[in-house]
Amino acid sequence: MMERILSLISNHTFMVVALGTGFLGFLSGVVGVFLTLRKQSLLGDAVGHAALPGIIIAFMIVREKNLAFLLIGATISGMLATWLINLMHKHSVVKLDSALSLILSSFFGLGTALLTYIQRDPSTSQAGLENFIFGQASGMLIRDVQAIAVVGVVVLAFIFIFWKEFKLLTFDPGFAKTLPGGYKWLDTLLSFLTVVVIALGLESVGVVLISALLVTPAIAARQWSNNMYVVVILSGVFGFISGIIGTFFSSLGRQIPTGPTIIVAATLIVFISLFFAPKRGLIAKRLEQRKRRQALEKQLEGGNV
Repeated sequence: MMERILSLISNHTFMVVALGTGFLGFLSGVVGVFLTLRKQSLLGDAVGHAALPGIIIAFMIVREKNLAFLLIGATISGMLATWLINLMHKHSVVKLDSALSLILSSFFGLGTALLTYIQRDPSTSQAGLENFIFGQASGMLIRDVQAIAVVGVVVLAFIFIFWKEFKLLTFDPGFAKTLPGGYKWLDTLLSFLTVVVIALGLESVGVVLISALLVTPAIAARQWSNNMYVVVILSGVFGFISGIIGTFFSSLGRQIPTGPTIIVAATLIVFISLFFAPKRGLIAKRLEQRKRRQALEKQLEGGNV
C-alpha cells in the first residue's frame, strides 16, 4: 500500500491533476465566501447549469474542443443567466428562488438538447463534451493548470484591489446603492469573477457539482472566525485541501470520479468544522453550556447556604 502511495505521489499526471484541482478549489473557496455571505449560494448552481449551452454553442462554432473558446462560451452564457436572474428578481414580481429555478432548468435543458443534437453528428460524437456535466478532472493537462493559475491570479488581484468595495457590497448593499458612481459596475464585476471561476471548474467538477465546490469550503471556514479576511483565507485553504485529498483518493482506486470525491472531501471538512471549531463548533458550545450550568448551580447552592 505504501509503495502504491509513493508511486502515486511521484506520478506526473497525478501531480498535474492535484495542482489543478487544488488551485481551482482555492479560487472557488475564496469567491464562494462572497456568495454565501450575500445569501446567493444557489446562484452558483444556476450559473453552473446555465453555462452548459454556452459551452455547446462555442463548440459548434469552432468545431473543436478548444478549452479557451469553450470557457469563453461558458462565461458569456453564465453572465447572460446572471443578468436574467437579476432582471426578473429586481424588476418583476418573480422571487429570487423562482428566478434561479427557471434559469437553471431552462438553460440546462437547452444545453442538454444541444448536446444530444451534436452527438448525432459522427464527426463530433466523440468530442467528450458530456464530461462537462459531471466533470473529468483526470483529463486535465498542464496547459489547463497554467490557465487556471493565470486566471486565478487575475481574479485574486481584482479581489485584493476592490476588497473594501466588495466587503461593502456583501454586508451593506443598501448603503452601497446610495453611494455615487461605482456600485453597479462593482456588483457586475463581482458577478463576472464568480462566473469566470465557475467556468474554470466545469471541466473538472462539472455543472452538477460546481456550486458545492463554491459553497462548501466557505461554510466550513465560517465556523472558525468572524473576521472576513480570515474566513476568505481559510475557505481558500479548505478548497485547496479538498482538491488535493479528493484527487489523491480518487487516484488510489479504479474508476473513482475525481469531482465527486473532491466534494466528499470538502463535506468532511465541513462536518469537522461543525463539531470541532473552537467557538461555533457543537462540542465547544456543549462545553460552554456545561460550564454555565455548573456556574449557575454553584450560585444557587451558595444562595441556599
